[in-house]
Amino acid sequence: MRRQVLLFILVLSVTSVLGQVSYSIPEEMEKGSAVCNLAQDLGLDFKRLKSGRARIHSGDSTEHIELNRERGVLLIKERIDRETLCGETTPCALHLQMILENPMELFRITIEITDINDNAPSFASSEKRIEISESAVIGSKFVLEKAIDADIGTNGLQSYSLNPTNNFALKLENQADGSKKVEMVLQKPLDREHQEQISLLLTALDGGQPRMSGTMQITVNVLDANDNAPVFTKAVYKATITENSPRGTSVITVSASDRDGGSNGEISYAISNSKRRLSDVFQINRKTGEVTLIGEIDYEKTKLFQIDIEAIDNGGLSDSTKILIDIIDVNDNSPQLKILSKSDNILEDSPQNTVVAMLSVNDPDSERNGQVKCNINDDIPFKIQNTMNGFYSLVTEIALDREIASQYNISVTCSDEGVPSLSSSVTLTLQISDVNDNEPVFERSSYEAYIVENNTPGLSIFTVKARDADWKQNARVSYLLEDSSVNGVPVSSYVSVSADSGVIHAVRSFDYEQIKDFQFRVKAQDGGSPPLSSNVTVKVLIQDQNDNPPQVLYPVQTGGSLVDEMVPRSADVGYLVTKVVAVDVDSGQNAWLSYKVQKATDRALFEVGSQNGEIRTIRQVTDKDAVRQRLTVIVEDNGQPSRSATVIVNVAVADSFPEVLSEFTDFTHDKEYNDNLTFYLVLALAVVSFLFITCVVVIISVKIYRWRQSRILYHSNLPVIPYYPPRYSDTLGTGTLQHVYNYEVCRTTDSRKSDCKFGRAGSQNVLIMEPSSTGTMQRIQSEKSILDEPDSPLEVSYSVPEEMAKGSLVGNIAQDLGLDVKRLQAGKARIHTGDSAEHIQLNKEKGLLIIKEKIDREALCGQTTPCALHFQIALENPIEIFPITILIQDQNDNPPQVLYPVQTGGSLVDEMVPRSADVGYLVTKVVAVDVDSGQNAWLSYKVQKATDRALFEVGSQNGEIRTIRQVTDKDAVRQRLTVIVEDNGQPSRSATVIVNVAVADSFPEVLSEFTDFTHDKEYNDNLTFYLVLALAVVSFLFITCVVVIISVKIYRWRQSRILYHSNLPVIPYYPPRYSDTLGTGTLQHVYNYEVCRTTDSRKSDCKFGRAGSQNVLIMEPSSTGTMQRIQSEKNILDEPDSPLETE
Repeated sequence: MRRQVLLFILVLSVTSVLGQVSYSIPEEMEKGSAVCNLAQDLGLDFKRLKSGRARIHSGDSTEHIELNRERGVLLIKERIDRETLCGETTPCALHLQMILENPMELFRITIEITDINDNAPSFASSEKRIEISESAVIGSKFVLEKAIDADIGTNGLQSYSLNPTNNFALKLENQADGSKKVEMVLQKPLDREHQEQISLLLTALDGGQPRMSGTMQITVNVLDANDNAPVFTKAVYKATITENSPRGTSVITVSASDRDGGSNGEISYAISNSKRRLSDVFQINRKTGEVTLIGEIDYEKTKLFQIDIEAIDNGGLSDSTKILIDIIDVNDNSPQLKILSKSDNILEDSPQNTVVAMLSVNDPDSERNGQVKCNINDDIPFKIQNTMNGFYSLVTEIALDREIASQYNISVTCSDEGVPSLSSSVTLTLQISDVNDNEPVFERSSYEAYIVENNTPGLSIFTVKARDADWKQNARVSYLLEDSSVNGVPVSSYVSVSADSGVIHAVRSFDYEQIKDFQFRVKAQDGGSPPLSSNVTVKVLIQDQNDNPPQVLYPVQTGGSLVDEMVPRSADVGYLVTKVVAVDVDSGQNAWLSYKVQKATDRALFEVGSQNGEIRTIRQVTDKDAVRQRLTVIVEDNGQPSRSATVIVNVAVADSFPEVLSEFTDFTHDKEYNDNLTFYLVLALAVVSFLFITCVVVIISVKIYRWRQSRILYHSNLPVIPYYPPRYSDTLGTGTLQHVYNYEVCRTTDSRKSDCKFGRAGSQNVLIMEPSSTGTMQRIQSEKSILDEPDSPLEVSYSVPEEMAKGSLVGNIAQDLGLDVKRLQAGKARIHTGDSAEHIQLNKEKGLLIIKEKIDREALCGQTTPCALHFQIALENPIEIFPITILIQDQNDNPPQVLYPVQTGGSLVDEMVPRSADVGYLVTKVVAVDVDSGQNAWLSYKVQKATDRALFEVGSQNGEIRTIRQVTDKDAVRQRLTVIVEDNGQPSRSATVIVNVAVADSFPEVLSEFTDFTHDKEYNDNLTFYLVLALAVVSFLFITCVVVIISVKIYRWRQSRILYHSNLPVIPYYPPRYSDTLGTGTLQHVYNYEVCRTTDSRKSDCKFGRAGSQNVLIMEPSSTGTMQRIQSEKNILDEPDSPLETE
């Protein structure tokens, strides 16, 4: 076997395609035969073939060649038949690709299959019969069937021979397609009478070694005369037809003529045999010569058909012609994509032009229909390159970043240029592997933490949080405290940081007076190899407790100033009189100051701004207003408890200083003011005293009246003569009564609240019965919710944004819980929320959780994070409980709210800056909040507009407005700053606040040389103090007296609740037959009095009348009835639970 090896090294723009090699082998090699040593020819090591998982890609389903990676050779996998593989196509070759991975490489391999003489020439039929008239002239031609040889080249059909050659000679004519037209030419007249039938042998020979042949037996029947042979109008016909034309399509019509008449002139048409069985594709009408399509034609298989047509008359004479049919291509094949090799994942730090996948594209169509262009989806960091004809490489275009996208779905679409265009696509999924290329990033560039002084050691101050965009171990963050010192002391003695959570704890107790703030650095380090880290500065501000009252800076209280400000009488409403400027050395809300008027000469004339301390007129100044106006303004901080300071502002209402001087030469007005104050205090004291005395008198009078009314029956001055029954007798001197009288008193639970009174027996001999009250005690079983029992097999969590529309889908709860929808319906599935608000509802027909009402995270959770809905889904038969948690994600739906300064709309000056202010002077602080959570609530401050941008700046994190240069005399007095407060949401929301700043020194002191009236002021203040003290003492006594009287009243009322109160004296009258036998003094008859009382009788106002005399009979159970005089009385109600029986 002869083998030819050709190696071509191609230098291409894409490094993944390294070269091309070509080989030549004969067909019909044995299975397992070696084709070549591919590793040696390509200069590759065997290890590279193994590590790169080298494989052969053939482009079709038939694999004739295989690669032995251990030896690096190509082997025959299946026997190759050139004629089956390529037919008549030359050269015949296999186009293969060898693919290597890690890194991805592609080598093109071409194996040419050479022909061997393994096929002998053959005829479609082994025998042919021809009828020829004996009158046929010499030179008449008869077309013979061509032989077919599947081999090509020298191994193909080369020559024909005809034996015997007595009457006929063989004529061969070369045709355009390289084949030979075989004709038998009559060279000797025929004589039917001499020889009726002639037998000939046609032999076809190829040029192979050894030569092979095929034969066909020709039998010539000699007929009577037929002078003329048919003649075609054209030697060659040409026609075109599009592929995929339907059956029955007419292709062309051929025509031949015969000058003979009668039956000898009748012509029939037939398709001559050839290598291809054209009769399966085309047929010809034997009478008309119309050629029609009866089979399927495909341009990709055959581009040209050559059909030999034979015309034969009835005399056996014939002629032949050729039809050339060109097949027109139709774009009926879409590009065929095949992935040769691809990577499932790639490192994010892979360099540009790293090969991700290799694809082969083939379109069998021709010209523009077969021209293919491939592209990929936009907005991905990849590109596709045509490495060689029909092969594409998908490579990285720019650097990858897993933190931006961890996965890409790459759609490769290949389209041809046909009309209409056909396309095919394939989608590749590529995972981006993480590399530790991101250091931890803190949520803020710097932190500020606040802690109140005098804290307990170990208190949590703040939490720093850093996030690492990497994955898994590369994203695990630990926190360390960097070494530094504060005032020479290691920072570790001040604070500590938790390595896992980033929580900063105070190690010691801080003192604001010793240290107001300090800062240190915290390092966040990830768990990658090598580890990456970042640090952040944390500033701890010590907050002062509210232990300092506000200090008034202006107006200065010198004690001798009579006038601080002057207001012209033409001043209109809202005229700015002055501004009380105060500071508080405390910080935070302890330093937020509010202003209000405590006292004023005329409260209807002036008001003070609660936030800015501006004193303004609230009405038009008139001529009737006093010149001298005195306001006491109290400045109060916002601490708990709050502290305050007062300032007296003396205002002169005048148009000129002479008017002020004339007014302040005497102190009549002050005296009048003080006299009025004294008068009102004395009047208040008198009124309170009068009310006190009046109240006492009224209470005593009512007390006496009620006491007198209650003394009935008992303290009567009239004698009471008792009446005894007529049948009274003193039998045996016992003094008993003959009959028994029973009196029943039945009272309800609340009888005591009634004014009804019942008479009581005249004797105090009672029988005390303890009621055996039996109450049914019911045991209340504590009810325990089945939801509290931890039987739930599965907990499902969802996460949804707030403000989702009603009816929006939360999740497929049936699928997530692994339940059938029928189970939800049969089990009467329902949602238990635990409260009245139901934001979620269950669709049992579909097993879906949907939004029932819009959810506002701020209304639901406020500042609590994370915000979640916890509920349960309960099923019956059997009972099953499934806990569900839905996390509500915050949306940036709330703008920041500015708390300070308050925008009143009428304030001209919010703050005042002295011209001596230095760089960094704190003017004020903008305070804002955002009700959102997370990064949506992170606020930043910046100056939007300013009168002089070079004078003020605002802290981006804390909102403090400070000077950035020295204030000069050239600076305008009125400065206006517009500060915008913006949150960190997407999209962000903002609010603006206007701050008016006055650049000026303190107001001038007026009339500082005027007479001091400190002594008078002190005297008036003392008098006022004592009057207030007296008023407080009297008020206290009044209240104390009222409380004591009420207490005594309640006590006596309880003591006075007896059965019957009588103010009349009772003189006992004894029956005439009364006798004191043996000193027993018994009566003859027995009187029984029964009092039936309920459990709560004592709570009733009902009273029982007692006997008209205090002389009662005491009947001892063992005595005969001794008469005793009892002076004391006892309230039966004091024995609340006993019935009464007297004998």
